[in-house]
Amino acid sequence: MIIKQYQQHIEQLIKEVFEHEDKAIEQAAQTIATTIEQGGRTYLFGTGHSHMIAEEVFVRAGGLASFKAILSPELMIHELATKSTAIERLEGYARPILDLYKVDKGDTIIVISNSGRNAVPVEMCLEAKKKGCKVIVITSLNHSKAVSSRHSSGLRIFEIADIVLDNHGQQGDASFLVRDYAVPTGPTSTLIGVLLIETVMVKVVELLIEKGLDPEVFRSSNLDGADEYNATLFEKYHRYLK
Repeated sequence: MIIKQYQQHIEQLIKEVFEHEDKAIEQAAQTIATTIEQGGRTYLFGTGHSHMIAEEVFVRAGGLASFKAILSPELMIHELATKSTAIERLEGYARPILDLYKVDKGDTIIVISNSGRNAVPVEMCLEAKKKGCKVIVITSLNHSKAVSSRHSSGLRIFEIADIVLDNHGQQGDASFLVRDYAVPTGPTSTLIGVLLIETVMVKVVELLIEKGLDPEVFRSSNLDGADEYNATLFEKYHRYLK
């Protein structure tokens, strides 16, 4: 019974996202397709669990080769669970990361943060805009609008972005109550965030094809002949990852 209830809970959320985010998905895809057409790069960044959404479309089967994830270990949870939580609240961290990754004018960056309130994601948006980048964010407006910013600007990422993809999650992310247990489970930000970014990517591929361009999509390395095909994309975009 509980499995069916959770299934219905998620199905309703997915329906809501597709009903309300179709325009933003289209805008995000158009922005990224233009970036690729003009020779720019699309960067993805998230702290804590949000990094998984950035990693989802990075150097994988079906992923666009020009996508580049910014995966700073100190902002991920695999080293120490509470470490990323502490560091993502520090100001002054995002700017050197952008410089190290050579993010520049004409690029697009996708910043993922469910609450959208912490200093590093906010600063990432602000500094990317200063560089002349288009900024797309994936966030929960329900959560973000209910809390204050932890950055000195007083801004949350949805207030900075050019395009906002709302994951329609509840405040606190976990949104499913099991019987009479007081603490909700079943967080939705990763599930819906992956759905949003994959949907955007599918649309980008279609737009590039319509423009007569090669989308340059990785094939699975577990298919025969894929290594040779992928090698050209690694050489062009990710030489250091070969």
